[in-house]
Amino acid sequence: MRSVEDHLSLVTASAVAPRPIQVAISEAQGLMCAEEVATTDPMPGFDQAAIDGYAVRAVDVTLAGATAPADPSALADEPVDASVLDDTDRVVVHLPVVGEVAPGSRTPTRLQPGQAVRVETGAPMPTLADAVIPHRWTDGGGDRVMVGHAVESGEYVRRTGDDVQPGDIAVRSGTVIGAAQVGLLAAVGRSRVLVHPRPRVAVIAVGSELVDIDRDPGPGQNFDVNSYALAAAARDAGAEVHRVGIAEREPERLREVVEGQLIRSEIVVICGAVGGVASQVITEAVEELGDLEVGRVGMHPGSVQGFGRLGKDEIPTFLLPANPVSALVTFEVMVRPLIRIALGKRQPMRRTVVARTIGPIASVVGRKGYLRGRLMRDEKSGDYLAQVIGESETGASHLLAELAEANCLIVVPEDVEDLATGDRVEVVFLAERT
Repeated sequence: MRSVEDHLSLVTASAVAPRPIQVAISEAQGLMCAEEVATTDPMPGFDQAAIDGYAVRAVDVTLAGATAPADPSALADEPVDASVLDDTDRVVVHLPVVGEVAPGSRTPTRLQPGQAVRVETGAPMPTLADAVIPHRWTDGGGDRVMVGHAVESGEYVRRTGDDVQPGDIAVRSGTVIGAAQVGLLAAVGRSRVLVHPRPRVAVIAVGSELVDIDRDPGPGQNFDVNSYALAAAARDAGAEVHRVGIAEREPERLREVVEGQLIRSEIVVICGAVGGVASQVITEAVEELGDLEVGRVGMHPGSVQGFGRLGKDEIPTFLLPANPVSALVTFEVMVRPLIRIALGKRQPMRRTVVARTIGPIASVVGRKGYLRGRLMRDEKSGDYLAQVIGESETGASHLLAELAEANCLIVVPEDVEDLATGDRVEVVFLAERT
């Protein structure tokens, strides 16, 4: 029996990353950037107002808001029109408003000393203006504005190149492109970007007992659950998925189906019986394409599984159990990390935490357990708490409804048969549930 770690090392060593491709930035979200995106122009490309208000020379409003002098008449000697407000002892500066500039304006505006220009957020700054007085610090005057607060030079102004200078790296190679990166790419004028594309995953179900969900199963038949569930798991991992559906077990036909998917995929997942005659039929059907080895891995559920590299491009190919829970757990442990590596992720594994058990847990000695669980938080201590779902009571590992209720996998070491209430255990986060 091969250990989980050894088998996972064999699997991850086979990762085939698709070649980087250029995509529209609207299609790049969630993908990893494969180039250093350098800017050619500053951003913003011109001095602009950072707030609605009045563009001024900061020197012209230095007195605004200051304590009035002992002799208010001295303000008459100032180069700007200043006075004391009637109901305070603060100085207010009066400036004539000589124009208005809106965002997108292409007409140059120039103010003279002692003047103001009304501006909106994003509007080009008038020549000589070096600050913006926020609207709330004024009386909102149209022809003449009263300013009750001073500003420093550069205040409430977005200077040319404040965000990005020419030659700066806007988005670095290896960065996962999110909303901010898409916005930055647009801001520097990039319509397309080089990315690591989603690996293509093909999912094939094999089993004479299977029928698709749009048909009524007859005696001894079951709905094809696995191809739908595993395709969803692959999408969740970030792959581009082709759900082939149910393939015939007839060897020649099965080989043709698998061979066709090897041409179009970076990963192929076959789900069907992996023990006895059933797995022999599958392995013999694909033996011309390569060696698909079926054996035991020290884990449960999903101890019997298959893996090989098939086709001229040695595409990683998995044979997963027919049982939906075993198939999904095996996918989570073995296939998902391979998809994440192919995406270029530096940390392909899901987040893990250490939690306290809130009930007894039974496992299988000699196999690492990946048990369905519910992860909670102790409101007082902040500790993580883990509770197994179903397994400790029934020993059953095949109940899909229980897996649907789980938000984690509780990982029990190979040498542990029983965990008592309060024991510490490793827990793997599954998808967030709302």
